[in-house]
Amino acid sequence: MNLLTYISDSIVPLIFFVITGYALIKGNSVFDDFVEGAKDGFAVVRDILPTLIGLMLAVGILRASGVLDMLAKLFAPVANVVCFPSELVPIVTAKMFSSSAATGLLLDIYKEYGPDSYLGFLASVLMSCSETIFYTVSVYFGTVQIKKIRYTVWGALFATLAGIIGSIIVTNCYGIR
Repeated sequence: MNLLTYISDSIVPLIFFVITGYALIKGNSVFDDFVEGAKDGFAVVRDILPTLIGLMLAVGILRASGVLDMLAKLFAPVANVVCFPSELVPIVTAKMFSSSAATGLLLDIYKEYGPDSYLGFLASVLMSCSETIFYTVSVYFGTVQIKKIRYTVWGALFATLAGIIGSIIVTNCYGIR
């Protein structure tokens, strides 16, 4: 276990030194390359900031207005049929738009039911098995001006469904109930 800790603690500095050493061997100006990369990074942030603000605002409005709780009540019969707790519907819904909003809902689950409860455990696994679909599509596709997303959203929704099913299976296999 100490070997894994050592490797995980030293991997980032090691990568930094390898990249810097390679650049010096090639004769590149490391600092100038760094500054140029930072400029490119700011340009990307400038381009995606309006989309990011819009998504965060929309999720905040959904959460504050109670729409996510209404969704949980609306989908409760369907969720119960497939053995999925309706209390976690808001997390799954919010996660498709914003990971930070879903994390806030996850903390609410922890406060109400506890992190070691079935809901807490399942919600934790769900957070790891799902993606911020609409955030990713809007930000990354918007940055490179891709207008036709074809099957991306459907594929991502299918992957999220697979993640939900996998979360339920994994959680039930460990007998957390």
